[in-house]
Amino acid sequence: MVLLENDAFDQELQAEVGPRDWTNPQPAERYDLFVLGGGTAGLVAAAGAAGLGAKVALVERDLMGGDCLNYGCVPSKALLRAAKTLGEVSDAESLGVKVDGPASADFAAVMERMRRLRASIGHHDGAQRFTELGVDVFLGSGKFSGPDRAEVNGNDGTTVELKFKRALIATGARPLVFPVPGVEEAGYLTNLSLFALTELPKRMVVVGGGPIGCEMAQAFARFGTEVTIVSLDDHLLPREDADAAAIVQNAMVADGVRLELGARLERVETEEGGKRVYYSRQGSPAEGGSVLCDELLLAMGRKANTDGLGLEAAGVAAARNGIEVDDKLRTANRRIYAAGDVAGMWQFTHAADAMARIVLRNAFFFGRSKASALTMPWSTYTMPEVAHVGLYENQAAEAGTELTSLKMDFSEIDRAILDGETAGYAKVIFEAKSGRLRGATVVAPHAGELLGEVLIAVTRGLKVYDLASVIHPYPTQVSIWGRLGDQSMRRKLTPFASKMLKTMIRWTR
Repeated sequence: MVLLENDAFDQELQAEVGPRDWTNPQPAERYDLFVLGGGTAGLVAAAGAAGLGAKVALVERDLMGGDCLNYGCVPSKALLRAAKTLGEVSDAESLGVKVDGPASADFAAVMERMRRLRASIGHHDGAQRFTELGVDVFLGSGKFSGPDRAEVNGNDGTTVELKFKRALIATGARPLVFPVPGVEEAGYLTNLSLFALTELPKRMVVVGGGPIGCEMAQAFARFGTEVTIVSLDDHLLPREDADAAAIVQNAMVADGVRLELGARLERVETEEGGKRVYYSRQGSPAEGGSVLCDELLLAMGRKANTDGLGLEAAGVAAARNGIEVDDKLRTANRRIYAAGDVAGMWQFTHAADAMARIVLRNAFFFGRSKASALTMPWSTYTMPEVAHVGLYENQAAEAGTELTSLKMDFSEIDRAILDGETAGYAKVIFEAKSGRLRGATVVAPHAGELLGEVLIAVTRGLKVYDLASVIHPYPTQVSIWGRLGDQSMRRKLTPFASKMLKTMIRWTR
């Protein structure tokens, strides 16, 4: 994590989530819950357990708040808000609004605003706040020294041993950096260092076409950077619905992002004027090329933080994608759980929160909560956004039954037409026989917000027809779910049913 030493807002953040003058507490004789890692999963579990009256110890080696607060959700969304405004101003004339001259970003001001807002909410995850909640906060490096104990080397120079009845590993993940020739010598950015920039790069290469790469590539392109994405996949956002990914990809090209897809990063060389990034494509004959940039952003995935945790001493097993856990999030050592990014499942802040709650129920209340029972939504905050919950239509095997879908474009929704936001759609995925909702996708400027209504329906296992019974204010974009419900009702009107209805109507005349 990179913070600016001379920036007042970063100093304020540091004082909250990683105070350098922090003195670790005297350890209790034994803790009901020992939490290793102060990101979302760790903080939710620690606060929840302390609130129940448990004696809790939490160890964080860097900054409390983890990815989300310090170098993930919070700073990235502050940048995206500025980039979104640039797009809105650029499109203002299409709405009949005159703007004097082209809109431009004051990048230093954008980044200062981000640091100010991040610092203003830092206290929510701060060391002092969690101490006041009843948690013993230890700042330093922790590792297991046995199946029921851990050693903490504190930033204050102390070393203590903590004994526990139960423990949670919530150490998160870090950016994945492949050993590409020349990349270390040339230097690169990841999300750990990106938000410390104070000057706008003239040229940037983003390696990776997933959510992080796409969000940042589009934002910097709108700020005025010449951005090139190099991605091994043939299209952006490969895990999303193909139609949704295509809409985002077209929007990014329209924003000036250059795409080098199906391309592998080969090497990086430093030359006069910047860093030259070489890539290749498989083919006959093989193809390749290069692009010159000032900054190289690596966004190729994440690796679970399992090194140096003393897992062997604790009897905990780890695999390539993280800590091995069962469906109740227990490790091989039944007194130790894992949650969040380190558990190798979903790498979302809200997933870490939900998993921490499962741990609390299972660890303290003999619970039987299972991670597989979670209905997990997510949203990629490009412009437009892509949001999804549940299954895709091609996951019939996982559903155990035939799935089908209904789709409606926002070009059919009056409010979207009036807003000038018709480039997108909503889709519901449901069981062909029962009509039970199993998933949904929405592509729109506010997709993450629009998902809310259908998210409840999917989570509760409602029928697709139930969407038709919800009355929406007119005109709203969220009414698209009701329209899809109407569409499903019309599909139920078979020729036989139609004939019977006509007969009934004639009888009532």
